Amino acid sequence: MVDATPLALVPDAPGSEIRLPRNVEAEAALLGALMVDNRIVEDVQMELRPQHFFEPLHGRVYEAILKLVDRNMVANPVTLKPLMEADPALKELGGPGYLAQLTGSGAAVIGARDFARQIYDLALLRELVGVGRDLVDKALDTSESIDPRGQIEQAEMALYTVAEQGGDTGSLKTFAQATRLAVEMAEKALNSGGHVSGITTGLDGINSRTGGLHPSDLIIVAGRPGMGKSSIATNIAYNAARRWVRDMADGIPPEKSIGAPTAIFNLEMSADQVATRILAEQSGISGEALRMGKISHGDFQNLVRASRELADLPLYIDDTAGLTIAAMRTRARRLKRRHNIGLIVVDYLQLLQGSGKQGDSRVNEISEISRGLKTLAKELQVPVIALSQLSRAVESREDKRPQLSDLRESGSIEQDADMVWFLYREDYYEMSKEPNIEQDPAAYAEWAERMDRIKGHSELIVAKQRHGATGKVRLFFDAKITRFSDLADDGRYDSGGDE
Repeated sequence: MVDATPLALVPDAPGSEIRLPRNVEAEAALLGALMVDNRIVEDVQMELRPQHFFEPLHGRVYEAILKLVDRNMVANPVTLKPLMEADPALKELGGPGYLAQLTGSGAAVIGARDFARQIYDLALLRELVGVGRDLVDKALDTSESIDPRGQIEQAEMALYTVAEQGGDTGSLKTFAQATRLAVEMAEKALNSGGHVSGITTGLDGINSRTGGLHPSDLIIVAGRPGMGKSSIATNIAYNAARRWVRDMADGIPPEKSIGAPTAIFNLEMSADQVATRILAEQSGISGEALRMGKISHGDFQNLVRASRELADLPLYIDDTAGLTIAAMRTRARRLKRRHNIGLIVVDYLQLLQGSGKQGDSRVNEISEISRGLKTLAKELQVPVIALSQLSRAVESREDKRPQLSDLRESGSIEQDADMVWFLYREDYYEMSKEPNIEQDPAAYAEWAERMDRIKGHSELIVAKQRHGATGKVRLFFDAKITRFSDLADDGRYDSGGDE
């Protein structure tokens, strides 16, 4: 069979005893089958590329076949002759007569798809060998700056790329497949007791408005400082992880659970600060009291009980400061591979860093980050919640409810997001209006009555939603333990209109 020098993908290393995975005979048989029956091209071209052939000549013949078929021409030794007769490697093998030899066995047509799969798998193995070689070469090379962690991240990214190549070969789905997915989503919502077809937020008002958090969605949660962005994200992360544990204990199949193992990338707080928030929420003890040790023995027992219950929670916290979007995506892929995470929370978007290209403005960097988060959501097929700052323009308005135009630094955040939620707490702003009780007792009494009426009341404004209507959800925020919950009423306002 052909013994030309291998040039495609990863060649055998000079002087190496390692023989790269290959099956040149399968490549020849597949090419022969394609020239005998051009219809087979439709079955293999979505997955198989010219570079997947170990023998470079075979890759060029395959590419020529694809070109002819794409022009609605018959691809056989005769029609391929003008395209290939000048090829040096083909000349060494006797010219176009070699193409005719490849069609000699009509039986190859029967196993053509199996040949294509094997050629593809062997190409992946060669890619894997290449990643290994590159990893070893870089690890041994100390002439440049030594950055082992960076090399590990690059290696993980390369391995994940190879692994992804072996997955689904495209996003094309038949209508039957699409309807099956839609029915499965509806069944999930039905089994959850209604409203939730995605991952639960643990808050009925939000679930009713959004149907939960859906795979591949990027959800932006924005608000001015003090509105509770980190708190609601932590609450949702805990609720999703807790529901997963409960569903698994109840014997519900993982694909039908509305919970999920969850990853939190917190670039603002440390892991122990996040854990303190969750412990405060579950034990009913304020975070301030926990930090300062102002708790009774009874409180401490509640704390120990809560920590035991949370010990096995599938909640993973990465508190690495100064993460780039590329490094975060690498870590998220690792968590998906190891722990099958189904929800990602990023606190917060503006603390991530871009690729650091010189001359890039901050707006371009934020655009790169928001696109990277949306790409990550689609790649891992999980919802991604990213917290975002708002511009100070909110403070200059009389009505301080946020608007889409308030999203800070980049319109691409609004464009890339599938949902945009704003948090607004009227009592936060009302607090600053406290009159002097001695100078105006009547005004103070009126203010105090108004504060009693609105204290803890919060609005989650769904300003954008690709899947349904926009509107407002009424929540209660317990600042003492940083926990959001549904109000006693139906938990939502009337719709503000369709997206």
